Amino acid sequence: MAVTHDVSPQLDDLTVTAHRIRQSIESVIEGKSDVVRLTLTVLLAEGHLLIEDVPGVGKTMLAKALARSIDCPVRRVQFTPDLLPSDITGVSAYNQQTREFEFKPGPIFANIVVGDEINRASPKTQSALLECMEEHQVTVDGTTYALDTPFMVIATQNPIEMEGTYPLPEAQRDRFTARIAMGYPAPTAELEMLDVHGGASPLDKLEPVATTAEIQALITAVRGIYVSQGIKKYAIDLVTATRNSPDLRLGASPRSTLQLVRAARAHAALAGRDYVIPDDLQELCIPVLAHRLLPSVEAQGQRRMPEQIMADLISRVPVPEAQAK
Repeated sequence: MAVTHDVSPQLDDLTVTAHRIRQSIESVIEGKSDVVRLTLTVLLAEGHLLIEDVPGVGKTMLAKALARSIDCPVRRVQFTPDLLPSDITGVSAYNQQTREFEFKPGPIFANIVVGDEINRASPKTQSALLECMEEHQVTVDGTTYALDTPFMVIATQNPIEMEGTYPLPEAQRDRFTARIAMGYPAPTAELEMLDVHGGASPLDKLEPVATTAEIQALITAVRGIYVSQGIKKYAIDLVTATRNSPDLRLGASPRSTLQLVRAARAHAALAGRDYVIPDDLQELCIPVLAHRLLPSVEAQGQRRMPEQIMADLISRVPVPEAQAK
């Protein structure tokens, strides 16, 4: 049974704070309310976000807008082919005065880490994020250092067909809770962008509208969102369908099931509900699962994208009947 009387007061605070953050981001990113909502969903689900699209559509702008809307440590890393793993995680340096090695933390030691053009770095450097994103810790020279909470990586990347890029390996993509594409703005939004961005960047005027403590409290509230056994089974059925589909040679991992349910909790909370419904899972399946899937040779020959295959699977998996809370 749902603990409505405990969660609802926190949900009221959540919706108010989330609305402030959304308004702050949308003052910079015009006409992308769905993208902004999904970004907040990933933040409250304690996940990481991959923003993939062609250059110039606002990928980095979205990441920076979220980072500046929250009063917490934020670091930005520009990924380049010559970037080393230690440039991200940190390095042990010898102190001449103490005659001991001291750890110098890298930019990964922040609440929000913006990785710009992550697929321009070498696979060796990309792999430096694996432990950080999954275990929220960094191991350097045999010593493990815990990362602060909340911790979120927002990475941007250009399509892998573009020159000078390295495709993210499957293990790296699986660490990202969701992948989104910005898409080109509508003509009206682009016209407004010319007016707003014509003189100076609106990022310069952006002020924090939420604190780290508030975000931690919202994440705690999201953890208390009720998920029935039927909804959990529905999530497993959706993920299992990707593993059994003849159109896919690699289905979604068990990690993706966990992240799908976590994201559904956050999605429900942002809608003002203290329980998850099938619609939450259906709306999140493509952004949460599609980037983890590899189409079969036949599907590639038919130019069927993972998003299309996932949409077909959603339509075929039976939806659970409504249950009393």
